[in-house]
Amino acid sequence: MPDGMNDVTQEMIDKRVNIGLKNMWYPVLPSWGVRNDPVGITRLSENIAIWRDNDGAVHAIEDRCPHRGARMSLGWNLGDRLACWYHGVEVKGDGVVADVPAVSNCAMEGKKTTKSYPVKEIEGAIFLYFGDDANPEPCELNLPEQLTSDEYSNFVTTSMWNCNYRYAVDNVMDPMHGAYLHAVSHTMAWGDKEAEMQIVKTDEGLIFEKVGQRDVNFDWVEIGDTGTIWLRLSIPYRKSAGPGGSFYIVGFATPVDEEHCQVFFWRIRKVEGWKKDVWRFMYRNRLEKLHWDVLEQDRILLQDMAPDARDNELLYDHDQGLARVRRILKQKAEEQLKTLVAAE
Repeated sequence: MPDGMNDVTQEMIDKRVNIGLKNMWYPVLPSWGVRNDPVGITRLSENIAIWRDNDGAVHAIEDRCPHRGARMSLGWNLGDRLACWYHGVEVKGDGVVADVPAVSNCAMEGKKTTKSYPVKEIEGAIFLYFGDDANPEPCELNLPEQLTSDEYSNFVTTSMWNCNYRYAVDNVMDPMHGAYLHAVSHTMAWGDKEAEMQIVKTDEGLIFEKVGQRDVNFDWVEIGDTGTIWLRLSIPYRKSAGPGGSFYIVGFATPVDEEHCQVFFWRIRKVEGWKKDVWRFMYRNRLEKLHWDVLEQDRILLQDMAPDARDNELLYDHDQGLARVRRILKQKAEEQLKTLVAAE
């Protein structure tokens, strides 16, 4: 059996990177997006049915009935299982067929016929684990302290963008664009439009930053790989924006397919007690619309990029960060594919 080295082509690597790396967790929906009725979504080009059981816990399975292939998300929520709308076949959250009501003693009953997805619900979002055949069991998921510590307060925002998720990652890995694209923003109207950039390695990934400009504008961004790929940055706030220190953003770009993605951005400040209440009130009443305006600027620009934009670039020093991340993603895709081929 080949060792996998020569069986993995560049086309395979590019395909996996474009669709989305496997063996990690991704946010797929805000918590409010899943209530009583099943929801059908596509993420990483996989069709998924998601629902809540009677206790509010979230379940996710492949959106395909094992009988005739109908969408399970069109069926009925029976608590710990979904019933197919077509013929009533019932599939539980672990992918096992619980009942085939139209037939007595059906051979499908009790068998795992359907892919299931490990689920975590964290800070207002639903995360799913996407494993390949070589790594079906979920890895550990660690998130930045801004999403795990009670010292911080956050709001999660999400949006669907008509572009590959890699454009969204590239955009965040480019701190310099803030001084131009977002120059009229209430938070990014300061800072030099020229800067020297540097890469700093961390235990979890890397930081790409402007030299000597910390806490002036959008001056640095960090990318981490801790069971999921997250991006973190901070933007200095004026006192008129309420209590708390710098305004943090922790972001994720989840692939839908090769031409669409869903972005998640947690807007965060370090506040406790009564200051948390003031911050949350001010955000909802004064700041949220301004932040959506900035996000829309990113969305419009990225969606209008030429389909082959990445193939016809002339990069310069400010693009060191995104270029490094692109290499990391391709290296991870190649490693995953080699492991998968070797296992097969």
